[in-house]
Order: sequence, then C-alpha cells, then structure tokens
Amino acid sequence: MFAISDIMSWLKPSRTIPVTRWRAPSRWRSKPSTFAILIIGLWLFGTGDGMLVAAGLGVSPWTVLAQGLSTKLPMSIGLATFFVSVLVLLLWIPLRERPGLGTISNAIVIAIALQVSLLYLPRPQTFAMQLLEVLFGIAAIGLGSGLYLTTNLGPGPRDGWMTGIHNRTGWPVPAVRMSIEVVVLAIGWLLGGIVGLGTVLFALLIGPSVGYGLMLVGTFGRDLTQPAEDISDDEFPELDA
Repeated sequence: MFAISDIMSWLKPSRTIPVTRWRAPSRWRSKPSTFAILIIGLWLFGTGDGMLVAAGLGVSPWTVLAQGLSTKLPMSIGLATFFVSVLVLLLWIPLRERPGLGTISNAIVIAIALQVSLLYLPRPQTFAMQLLEVLFGIAAIGLGSGLYLTTNLGPGPRDGWMTGIHNRTGWPVPAVRMSIEVVVLAIGWLLGGIVGLGTVLFALLIGPSVGYGLMLVGTFGRDLTQPAEDISDDEFPELDA
C-alpha cells in the first residue's frame, strides 16, 4: 500500500534519474535481470518511434535537422543523420559522459524494434487517430526511456547529451530534454527541414514524457535500501557508480 506522499509524487515528473533496485554497478557489468529491463525499455522506445512514423504527422526534430543539413550540404539525409550522430557523440567529451552496454544496445535494439513495429502498427486515415498515435508514441518513448536509463548501463547518443547536461548542471531532466529538442527543431527548420504537427508535439512533450516515465519507474522500482532522499527532486545522483 502506497503512502499519500507516493501518490502525490505521481502528479509531477521526476527531475532526475531515480536509483532503482536493478541499477547496474557499472556501465559494462550487468545482471541478466538488469539487461532484460534495458532491452524492454529500448524495445518500447523503438516501438514509440514506430508509432510516430506510422502516424504520418511529421518526423522527429533530429530527422528535421538531418533534412535541413542535406538541403544545404552535398550529402544525403542518411549521411546527414550519421554526421549528426557523430557530432552528438563528440559533444559527450566536454560533458564527461561515457558509453556502456546501453549505448551499444540503443543503436541496435531501437532500430530493430522500429522496423518490426512498422509491420504491425496501424496507419490511421483520420486526423484524430493520427494525433492519438503520436501521443501514444511519445508516451511509449517516455516510459521506455525511464526503464533503460535507470539500468545505469549508459545512454544512447542523444540521451547522453541530455544526461550529461543534467549531471553537470543539475538542471531537471525534462527541461533539458525539451530544450534540446526545441533547439534542434528550430535549427533544422531554419536549414530547410520539413516540420509537421507531430514534430512540434514531440519537441514540446518528450521532456515531460521522459520525466513521467522516470517517475513511474522510480516509484515502482525504488531501491528500498537507499534513503528516500536519494531519489527526491533535490538530489542529482551521477549515473555511474
């Protein structure tokens, strides 16, 4: 039975990465149960990406950026996407962010989940259903992020930028994620990328979605051997042990 304080905490997103009972001791060592949670979270993340694609209301801000670069530079959108990924990884250096099993798994599992989910997800024909699928996709990415980030096995390239800024500054995770997406969207649009309603909704809602995903995972997966303050809004634990 949950205390009133636990119930009230559900009403606001988590500002940081909660300490869970499945948290790995380092980014390259994992128990089978922790690795399973990592894969489940990444698969849910990839399925959420698939929902955004299937809805047909616009691509992600990062794809808009790649589109914009491809219109200004002599490169395909695929090459532009690769270029952006390399640039993001280089930005890990000043943030002192480090890769792990989760970083490698992120690139593999999300791509597979996206491809598989597109075989089964509906392609709605009405605007209302398209909008609903976008919102479900954003929610799935938020919950998937909450699961895989709390394993402490390392973030994906773009999430590493988010967690790196959070760890260095103490700024809330939802605010950092939303700010990154909005800035990326604006740059991509200025470069000539195509922006849809789904793109704008993703940029504005993904931060809160990740925050609520972390809150749910932290509430149900809390490490009871840790003091309650360890996962409060006022604490900003490092992702590494």
